[in-house]
Amino acid sequence: MQIHVVFVSLTGLIALWWGAAVLEGDPAVLPNPRDVWALIIAETQTGELPRHMAATLRRVGFAFGLAMIFGVLLGIALGVYTQLNRWLGPWVVVLLNVPALVVIVLCYLWIGLNETAAITAVAVNKTAMVAVTIREGVHAFDPKLADMARVFRMGRLKRFRHVTLPQLWPFIASSTRNGLAIIWKIVLVVEFLGRSDGVGFQIHLYFQLFETGYVLAYALSFVALMLVIEYAVIGQIEARAVRWKTLQAR
Repeated sequence: MQIHVVFVSLTGLIALWWGAAVLEGDPAVLPNPRDVWALIIAETQTGELPRHMAATLRRVGFAFGLAMIFGVLLGIALGVYTQLNRWLGPWVVVLLNVPALVVIVLCYLWIGLNETAAITAVAVNKTAMVAVTIREGVHAFDPKLADMARVFRMGRLKRFRHVTLPQLWPFIASSTRNGLAIIWKIVLVVEFLGRSDGVGFQIHLYFQLFETGYVLAYALSFVALMLVIEYAVIGQIEARAVRWKTLQAR
Protein backbone atom coordinates (compact mmCIF):
# COMPACT_ATOMS: atom_id res chain seq x y z
CA MET A 1 0.00 0.00 0.00
CA GLN A 2 2.85 2.38 0.82
CA ILE A 3 4.40 1.87 -2.63
CA HIS A 4 1.06 2.64 -4.28
CA VAL A 5 0.72 5.87 -2.31
CA VAL A 6 4.25 6.95 -3.24
CA PHE A 7 3.61 6.17 -6.92
CA VAL A 8 0.35 8.12 -7.01
CA SER A 9 1.92 11.03 -5.13
CA LEU A 10 4.87 11.26 -7.53
CA THR A 11 2.55 10.93 -10.52
CA GLY A 12 0.59 13.90 -9.21
CA LEU A 13 3.80 15.90 -8.85
CA ILE A 14 4.77 15.13 -12.46
CA ALA A 15 1.29 16.12 -13.65
CA LEU A 16 1.60 19.41 -11.78
CA TRP A 17 5.01 20.01 -13.39
CA TRP A 18 3.59 19.23 -16.84
CA GLY A 19 0.72 21.64 -16.30
CA ALA A 20 3.10 24.39 -15.21
CA ALA A 21 5.24 23.78 -18.30
CA VAL A 22 2.19 24.07 -20.56
CA LEU A 23 1.14 27.31 -18.89
CA GLU A 24 4.65 28.73 -19.16
CA GLY A 25 4.84 27.83 -22.84
CA ASP A 26 8.63 28.33 -23.04
CA PRO A 27 10.78 25.15 -22.97
CA ALA A 28 13.87 27.24 -22.35
CA VAL A 29 12.39 28.35 -19.00
CA LEU A 30 10.51 25.21 -17.95
CA PRO A 31 10.71 22.15 -20.20
CA ASN A 32 8.03 19.48 -19.79
CA PRO A 33 8.80 16.07 -18.24
CA ARG A 34 8.90 14.33 -21.63
CA ASP A 35 11.68 16.61 -22.91
CA VAL A 36 13.67 16.22 -19.70
CA TRP A 37 13.26 12.44 -19.90
CA ALA A 38 14.62 12.52 -23.48
CA LEU A 39 17.70 14.41 -22.21
CA ILE A 40 18.20 11.84 -19.44
CA ILE A 41 18.10 9.01 -21.99
CA ALA A 42 20.51 10.84 -24.31
CA GLU A 43 23.00 11.61 -21.52
CA THR A 44 22.78 8.02 -20.28
CA GLN A 45 23.52 6.65 -23.74
CA THR A 46 26.63 8.83 -24.05
CA GLY A 47 27.80 7.65 -20.63
CA GLU A 48 28.02 11.16 -19.18
CA LEU A 49 25.12 10.84 -16.76
CA PRO A 50 26.28 7.53 -15.21
CA ARG A 51 29.86 8.83 -14.89
CA HIS A 52 28.91 12.03 -13.10
CA MET A 53 26.32 10.33 -10.91
CA ALA A 54 28.89 7.74 -9.87
CA ALA A 55 31.33 10.52 -8.89
CA THR A 56 28.69 12.24 -6.76
CA LEU A 57 27.53 8.98 -5.20
CA ARG A 58 31.12 8.11 -4.27
CA ARG A 59 31.56 11.43 -2.47
CA VAL A 60 28.21 11.06 -0.74
CA GLY A 61 29.15 7.56 0.42
CA PHE A 62 32.54 8.53 1.87
CA ALA A 63 31.28 11.72 3.53
CA PHE A 64 28.19 9.99 4.91
CA GLY A 65 30.24 7.14 6.36
CA LEU A 66 32.69 9.48 8.08
CA ALA A 67 29.93 11.72 9.44
CA MET A 68 27.98 8.78 10.84
CA ILE A 69 31.00 7.11 12.46
CA PHE A 70 32.36 10.23 14.16
CA GLY A 71 28.90 11.66 14.87
CA VAL A 72 27.65 8.49 16.58
CA LEU A 73 30.82 8.12 18.67
CA LEU A 74 30.78 11.77 19.68
CA GLY A 75 27.04 11.70 20.43
CA ILE A 76 27.36 8.65 22.67
CA ALA A 77 30.29 10.22 24.51
CA LEU A 78 28.42 13.49 25.04
CA GLY A 79 25.31 11.66 26.21
CA VAL A 80 27.12 9.40 28.65
CA TYR A 81 29.65 11.83 30.14
CA THR A 82 27.97 14.97 31.49
CA GLN A 83 31.23 16.83 32.08
CA LEU A 84 32.38 16.19 28.51
CA ASN A 85 29.05 17.47 27.23
CA ARG A 86 29.49 20.67 29.23
CA TRP A 87 32.86 21.35 27.63
CA LEU A 88 32.28 20.13 24.08
CA GLY A 89 28.59 21.00 23.81
CA PRO A 90 29.33 24.62 22.80
CA TRP A 91 31.73 23.36 20.11
CA VAL A 92 28.94 21.27 18.64
CA VAL A 93 26.61 24.29 18.69
CA VAL A 94 29.23 26.33 16.83
CA LEU A 95 29.61 23.62 14.18
CA LEU A 96 25.83 23.44 13.81
CA ASN A 97 25.60 27.17 13.11
CA VAL A 98 28.56 27.63 10.79
CA PRO A 99 27.14 27.84 7.24
CA ALA A 100 28.00 24.90 5.02
CA LEU A 101 29.32 27.27 2.36
CA VAL A 102 31.87 28.71 4.82
CA VAL A 103 33.13 25.23 5.76
CA ILE A 104 33.43 24.26 2.08
CA VAL A 105 35.37 27.41 1.17
CA LEU A 106 37.69 27.07 4.18
CA CYS A 107 38.43 23.41 3.39
CA TYR A 108 39.27 24.33 -0.19
CA LEU A 109 41.54 27.16 1.04
CA TRP A 110 43.28 25.06 3.69
CA ILE A 111 43.49 21.66 1.99
CA GLY A 112 43.25 22.59 -1.70
CA LEU A 113 40.85 21.95 -4.56
CA ASN A 114 40.99 18.18 -4.23
CA GLU A 115 38.87 15.19 -3.27
CA THR A 116 40.07 15.17 0.34
CA ALA A 117 38.88 18.74 0.90
CA ALA A 118 35.52 18.01 -0.73
CA ILE A 119 34.77 14.96 1.41
CA THR A 120 36.12 16.60 4.59
CA ALA A 121 33.91 19.66 4.12
CA VAL A 122 30.78 17.55 3.73
CA ALA A 123 31.61 15.24 6.65
CA VAL A 124 32.35 18.15 9.01
CA ASN A 125 29.05 19.79 8.11
CA LYS A 126 27.05 16.71 9.04
CA THR A 127 28.97 15.27 12.01
CA ALA A 128 27.60 17.80 14.50
CA MET A 129 23.99 17.11 13.46
CA VAL A 130 24.47 13.37 13.95
CA ALA A 131 26.14 13.93 17.32
CA VAL A 132 23.25 16.04 18.61
CA THR A 133 20.65 13.46 17.57
CA ILE A 134 22.56 10.58 19.15
CA ARG A 135 23.20 12.57 22.33
CA GLU A 136 19.46 13.14 22.72
CA GLY A 137 18.93 9.44 22.12
CA VAL A 138 21.27 8.57 24.97
CA HIS A 139 19.48 11.04 27.24
CA ALA A 140 16.18 9.32 26.38
CA PHE A 141 17.34 5.88 27.57
CA ASP A 142 14.99 4.08 29.94
CA PRO A 143 16.79 3.78 33.31
CA LYS A 144 14.66 0.75 34.20
CA LEU A 145 16.29 -1.23 31.38
CA ALA A 146 19.73 -0.31 32.70
CA ASP A 147 18.70 -1.45 36.17
CA MET A 148 17.46 -4.74 34.72
CA ALA A 149 20.78 -5.27 32.97
CA ARG A 150 22.63 -4.76 36.27
CA VAL A 151 20.30 -7.14 38.12
CA PHE A 152 20.94 -9.87 35.57
CA ARG A 153 24.67 -9.05 35.61
CA MET A 154 24.90 -8.63 31.87
CA GLY A 155 28.37 -8.03 30.46
CA ARG A 156 29.23 -4.80 28.66
CA LEU A 157 29.02 -6.31 25.19
CA LYS A 158 25.71 -8.06 25.86
CA ARG A 159 24.31 -4.94 27.54
CA PHE A 160 25.28 -2.83 24.53
CA ARG A 161 23.75 -5.32 22.10
CA HIS A 162 20.49 -6.04 23.90
CA VAL A 163 19.82 -2.88 25.91
CA THR A 164 21.70 0.13 24.52
CA LEU A 165 21.61 -0.52 20.78
CA PRO A 166 17.85 -1.25 20.49
CA GLN A 167 17.07 2.04 22.25
CA LEU A 168 19.57 3.91 20.08
CA TRP A 169 18.43 2.41 16.76
CA PRO A 170 15.56 4.88 16.12
CA PHE A 171 17.93 7.80 16.58
CA ILE A 172 20.55 6.22 14.33
CA ALA A 173 17.88 5.62 11.70
CA SER A 174 16.73 9.24 11.98
CA SER A 175 20.33 10.46 11.62
CA THR A 176 20.78 8.21 8.61
CA ARG A 177 17.70 9.53 6.83
CA ASN A 178 18.33 13.19 7.60
CA GLY A 179 22.04 12.84 6.98
CA LEU A 180 21.68 11.33 3.56
CA ALA A 181 19.14 13.96 2.53
CA ILE A 182 21.40 16.81 3.62
CA ILE A 183 24.77 15.39 2.61
CA TRP A 184 24.01 14.89 -1.07
CA LYS A 185 22.80 18.51 -1.29
CA ILE A 186 26.05 19.73 0.29
CA VAL A 187 28.02 17.50 -2.08
CA LEU A 188 26.37 19.25 -5.03
CA VAL A 189 27.51 22.61 -3.64
CA VAL A 190 31.04 21.23 -3.18
CA GLU A 191 31.06 20.04 -6.79
CA PHE A 192 29.52 23.29 -7.97
CA LEU A 193 32.38 25.27 -6.40
CA GLY A 194 35.48 23.20 -6.97
CA ARG A 195 35.22 19.81 -8.68
CA SER A 196 35.66 18.78 -12.31
CA ASP A 197 33.03 16.04 -12.31
CA GLY A 198 29.83 15.07 -10.55
CA VAL A 199 26.20 16.16 -10.76
CA GLY A 200 26.95 19.51 -9.13
CA PHE A 201 29.66 20.23 -11.70
CA GLN A 202 27.25 19.45 -14.56
CA ILE A 203 24.56 21.65 -13.03
CA HIS A 204 27.11 24.48 -12.82
CA LEU A 205 28.12 23.93 -16.44
CA TYR A 206 24.59 23.97 -17.80
CA PHE A 207 23.64 26.87 -15.54
CA GLN A 208 26.30 28.92 -17.29
CA LEU A 209 24.88 27.83 -20.65
CA PHE A 210 21.29 28.61 -19.53
CA GLU A 211 20.23 25.01 -20.31
CA THR A 212 17.34 24.49 -17.91
CA GLY A 213 16.48 21.07 -19.33
CA TYR A 214 19.95 19.65 -18.66
CA VAL A 215 19.96 21.14 -15.15
CA LEU A 216 16.67 19.39 -14.41
CA ALA A 217 17.84 16.16 -16.06
CA TYR A 218 20.91 15.83 -13.84
CA ALA A 219 19.22 17.07 -10.68
CA LEU A 220 16.16 14.83 -11.02
CA SER A 221 18.24 11.78 -11.94
CA PHE A 222 20.07 12.00 -8.64
CA VAL A 223 16.84 12.75 -6.78
CA ALA A 224 15.39 9.56 -8.26
CA LEU A 225 18.43 7.60 -7.08
CA MET A 226 18.03 9.04 -3.58
CA LEU A 227 14.35 8.08 -3.58
CA VAL A 228 15.28 4.48 -4.37
CA ILE A 229 17.81 4.48 -1.53
CA GLU A 230 15.27 6.11 0.79
CA TYR A 231 12.54 3.52 0.31
CA ALA A 232 14.62 0.42 -0.45
CA VAL A 233 17.40 0.90 2.14
CA ILE A 234 16.63 3.61 4.71
CA GLY A 235 13.01 2.51 5.04
CA GLN A 236 14.11 -1.03 5.85
CA ILE A 237 16.60 0.22 8.44
CA GLU A 238 13.92 2.35 10.06
CA ALA A 239 11.47 -0.56 10.15
CA ARG A 240 14.12 -2.67 11.87
CA ALA A 241 14.86 0.16 14.27
CA VAL A 242 11.33 0.38 15.63
CA ARG A 243 10.47 -3.31 15.44
CA TRP A 244 11.43 -3.88 19.09
CA LYS A 245 8.82 -1.31 20.15
CA THR A 246 6.13 -3.24 18.29
CA LEU A 247 7.17 -6.46 19.97
CA GLN A 248 7.24 -4.72 23.35
CA ALA A 249 3.69 -3.39 22.82
CA ARG A 250 2.44 -6.93 22.26
